[in-house]
Amino acid sequence: MAKTLVVLATYNEAENLRPIVEAILSLKAPDLDILIVDDNSPDGTGQIADALARERPEVKVVHRRGKLGLGSAQCGGMEFAMLQGYDYVVTIDADFSHNPKYLNELIARMDDCDLVIGSRYVPGGATENWGVLRRLMSWGANAFVRLLLGLKVRDCSSGFKCYRIGTLCRIDLSQIVAKGYAFQEEMVYRFQLLDARIGEVPIVFQNRRLGKTKMSLREIAGLFTTVLRLRWRTRGRRQRGA
Repeated sequence: MAKTLVVLATYNEAENLRPIVEAILSLKAPDLDILIVDDNSPDGTGQIADALARERPEVKVVHRRGKLGLGSAQCGGMEFAMLQGYDYVVTIDADFSHNPKYLNELIARMDDCDLVIGSRYVPGGATENWGVLRRLMSWGANAFVRLLLGLKVRDCSSGFKCYRIGTLCRIDLSQIVAKGYAFQEEMVYRFQLLDARIGEVPIVFQNRRLGKTKMSLREIAGLFTTVLRLRWRTRGRRQRGA
């Protein structure tokens, strides 16, 4: 039976943390643990995480010294999964934007995939309560990334993913460019460079239930910067190999 680690990267998620952990554990998925990676949240998220770890042996906690970025937190969770001998690692938002009910579907697809993405943009996938502007921005960002990096998946920016550890070990995580939200696109890109088997499972993306979004103009700018840097590196490798 495959062992799975679900990584919850948190910063000021005190209102959501206990409900999301309970929702994940209620799925009764076999051999599944949860790792909470908290970036020293000032709202008490770290203390709630510690309480959950005392109550549930499936819950582990890593405290970081400050707000170091979503991508950095997920990367740390992946390194933890490698060291602890897990077979799969799942990343999922802690704010219920990703409904945990899809978790078992993602894991089930790992029989024939190295990376499975919870996708808004394949048949059956959708977003809820998004205005026209946000839909256009999301569509435009995905189109931009797919064009410049040649990605074949429909949802490049989804943070709901299941990775095969055996394939993940082939990536030098210390060389990851993105520390924030652009980490999602970079990981898809790096898996595609490995000719990894990538699948997509339709999900319905929802706006967060409680708390404030962490997305900012700086994060959006970081996405475009990261994509351009990755594109430049790819071009450089091709020229050197010519």
